[in-house]
Amino acid sequence: MKRSNSVLKKLGLIVALLIVNLSFSQNETAAVSDTIKTTQLEDVVITGVVNPKAKIKSSVSITTMDVKQVEQSAPRSTAEIFRSIPGIRSESSGGEGNSNISVRGVPISSGGSKYLQIQEDGLPVLLFGDIAFATADIFTRFDGNVAKIEAIRGGSASTLSSNSPGGIINFISKTGKTEGGMLRTSFGLDYNNFRTDVDYGTKIGDGLYFHVGGFYRAGEGVRKTGSTSNNGGQVKFNLTKEFQNGKVTVYAKFLNDRAAAYMPMPVKVTGTNANPSWGSVSGFDATTGALQSIYLNHNVGLGTNGELRRENVADGMNPISKSIGVSAAFDLEDGWKITENGRYSSNSGGFIAPFPAEVGSAAAIAASFGAGSTLTYADSGTPFNNPNGLVSRIHMFDAQLNDLSNFMNDLRVTKKFDNIGVTAGYFKSIQNISTSWLWNSYLQEVSDNNPRLINVKNATGNLLSENGLYAYGTPAWGNLARNYDTQYNVSAPYVNISIDATENLSLEGGLRYDLGKVSGSFTGGTSSTHDINNNGIISVPEQNVFAVNTANETAVNYDYDYVSYTLGANYLLTAKQSLFARYSKGASAKADRILFSGLNYLDGSKINALDFLTQAELGYKLKFPKGYVYATAFHSKTDEQGGFEATSNSIIQNNYKSYGLELESSYNVNDNFNVRGALTYTKAEITSGGNKGNEPRRQPKLMYNLMPTYNFSGNKNAVGLSFIGQSKAFAQDSNQLVMNGFVIVNAFVDFEITKGLSVNLSANNLFDTLAITESEEGNITDNTVNYVRARPMPGRSVSMALSYRF
Repeated sequence: MKRSNSVLKKLGLIVALLIVNLSFSQNETAAVSDTIKTTQLEDVVITGVVNPKAKIKSSVSITTMDVKQVEQSAPRSTAEIFRSIPGIRSESSGGEGNSNISVRGVPISSGGSKYLQIQEDGLPVLLFGDIAFATADIFTRFDGNVAKIEAIRGGSASTLSSNSPGGIINFISKTGKTEGGMLRTSFGLDYNNFRTDVDYGTKIGDGLYFHVGGFYRAGEGVRKTGSTSNNGGQVKFNLTKEFQNGKVTVYAKFLNDRAAAYMPMPVKVTGTNANPSWGSVSGFDATTGALQSIYLNHNVGLGTNGELRRENVADGMNPISKSIGVSAAFDLEDGWKITENGRYSSNSGGFIAPFPAEVGSAAAIAASFGAGSTLTYADSGTPFNNPNGLVSRIHMFDAQLNDLSNFMNDLRVTKKFDNIGVTAGYFKSIQNISTSWLWNSYLQEVSDNNPRLINVKNATGNLLSENGLYAYGTPAWGNLARNYDTQYNVSAPYVNISIDATENLSLEGGLRYDLGKVSGSFTGGTSSTHDINNNGIISVPEQNVFAVNTANETAVNYDYDYVSYTLGANYLLTAKQSLFARYSKGASAKADRILFSGLNYLDGSKINALDFLTQAELGYKLKFPKGYVYATAFHSKTDEQGGFEATSNSIIQNNYKSYGLELESSYNVNDNFNVRGALTYTKAEITSGGNKGNEPRRQPKLMYNLMPTYNFSGNKNAVGLSFIGQSKAFAQDSNQLVMNGFVIVNAFVDFEITKGLSVNLSANNLFDTLAITESEEGNITDNTVNYVRARPMPGRSVSMALSYRF
């Protein structure tokens, strides 16, 4: 407790120094005119608050990004957008989805966004952010329908949404109240991709307006996969009717998209654990290569009911979502207000991607099948002769997303008593999780040009594999055929009280009680002999076909509950600057990641269903004539139980603590030149287990972004850069192998051809930097050549877009 108080005192001192310096700067620049929009502190916040209010009056740390700001960072995926938000660590190297997203040093212990909710128009996309192979970002797309993104870190997030103690990222849609639209077509100049976006909104009657939009794209993507890996699109629609005292909006969404999932890939590491040199393997460029190949088109085996099934590897991440919802808000008599937001989503799809369970020399891989075994190419029968001598043992992650449908509803009633506001709410959610893991094992050469499959023969010349497939299952991992059929029924009443104690001081407190009821079943796998290819001959792999064991299900029927709370205060120092403080505690419930054998799933007190997060914040907000500055000091503590991680085939269990500082600012140097940026310093530590005292894996001390933009020709044209970087981090909790720090430089040019018609040229990772975001290996052998499995950011990609705004 004494140490925590000491930390908070240090953080408070940092913020106090910032106040002194920035207040001085405010006085120095008071006479300068504000010619470029710097009204962010007056922007009304609707995410993570019960009543919309200006940022400067809210006791939360929140960032708003409009469409233009997003485009300036030249993102290639939704997760890359999040890298521009202070405090958010987004490992966006996995493609369009399946990203690891965390906040303020809170750990990424099992993938996804466990402590942070991704929302669309105020409701969670999925109830849990870390469902295996079905993370929330897979079902979320940024397109022309989005008006802005709001991201709240800590604060009241724990009491205003379930499973979100770390924060909320909310995609807020355009409504059509302001007439306008856009037609935009973009294509890759040095990679294969074509995409068209269209959106339009307008008033169609008295107080009646609509917005509709979407996109469709097709192409190979930023890595060489040998197929049209990105193929699909999204359509969204909303219709709003305004009344004298409120409004009602009906909205819908249809998403059916396909995008390649990039798993860790072979990377060469030399030097030492403390001072490594990372580089590409000969014949495999880590910035452009992929494990997908024209030689590995389909994954074949037994389905969940024993039927033959055949999945297309090019489908990658294939989210299918059909949603319909309604939101309403009405001001009633005597200071009463009611809001309602409800949505049903039918979610399904699939996830399929090759994962390198091992990268080794051909001799070592062959020896693992027995003395005297040899390797040959599956397509020709000739001996393996790849110059780099390396072979990957591929585990095909083939997860069918049978049913991830959900119902979300948030009802709130607010009463205003003079200077006191009381809000009572009730959140209801029903989330289905029905997925099937149907994995196989292959051998594949290490190459970035359609790697070929490899067969293995024993010492007597008998084939042990068929067309590169050596096992229907994953024997190296004890086989992982699984089927989940569970439902999570969550009820969460909550209350929030806000008090305007004085003209400048406002207080806020919230309390939430989450009650979850879990039912259903899950099952592992079993082995059988089956002629998969129907050729009348039982091959060696067909002698042991691993599939879901439907006859041996484990029943699931347990309850869990937890209480979340938050206390906050905001003090207006002047009309342009404020101080805020916040203390909050919440939890995130586990879903499928604790469903493995050995626990009693009929008693919630005997399983590790909950992980808790406590945060303290002290912040300062300042608007001055040429810009704004936010500064937030934070301290967090995470009490986490075990959760299963598929890529390491292990259960991750640790407790953590962290403290640090977030800075966010925008400054207009002159009428045409703006600089926007953010910086987050985090000191994180593991506080339990065998790695106690170490830093959490993949957590850099410093993350930052800087985005200078210059407008010219009467603000019709613009050019800009974005620098997005981080300091070094350890690959694993053992704190041996270091992943080097990096800076990704992006660039864009906007040029208006004629009124409404413009062309955009953007480059992502302009200098083709090798940036490693995760590594399966936690150590190397010093001063030798090592081959590890790591996930790097894609290399340079340049695109052009033609846009017409009307």
